[in-house]
Amino acid sequence: FYGWAELNRAGLLPTREQLQRAERITNEYRTKLAAEKHPCKLIFVTPDYYEERPKACMNGWGSLFLDITPDGTALPCHSARQLPVQFPNVREHSLRHIWYESFGFNRFRGYDWMPEPCRSCDEKEKDFGGCRCQAFLLTGDASNADPVCAKSRHHGQILAAREEAEHAAKPLEQLTYRNEKNGRLIATSR
Repeated sequence: FYGWAELNRAGLLPTREQLQRAERITNEYRTKLAAEKHPCKLIFVTPDYYEERPKACMNGWGSLFLDITPDGTALPCHSARQLPVQFPNVREHSLRHIWYESFGFNRFRGYDWMPEPCRSCDEKEKDFGGCRCQAFLLTGDASNADPVCAKSRHHGQILAAREEAEHAAKPLEQLTYRNEKNGRLIATSR
């Protein structure tokens, strides 16, 4: 939930019940496609806000991914430009320099940058402290533990967002109707 999606999070974040229903329906279609030997693969991604442990964003900052924007800026993840970090440009530096020597790619690489509770966490090698962009967006400091983590002192923001989604949700009967031509159930935002 970055940018426009973060501004509209209350209306976009599903409730736990909606998420469970969506996963059940996805699994039903997976079973159907498998029975038909269909090559389509359905991928279901749980929003971070319904996890208690952060995802290993980009498999760790500056360890796997390099994105080059149209203006030549090199980023360690597709959302990193929102951070108050100076990122190098391929018009001014070699990829080798960018990857190994630039401040932008080294800022959150490894574990030395981590504050507590991340620094002493037994799961830091799995989640690398979570998403730096999400930490910045929700706490104002990209060095903080990702608030998705139940160990983060900012985890209450995630719990509040879940609660907000519950209150903003409309009953299912207000969100669906039957198509008059074929009787199929259609989702809408009436």
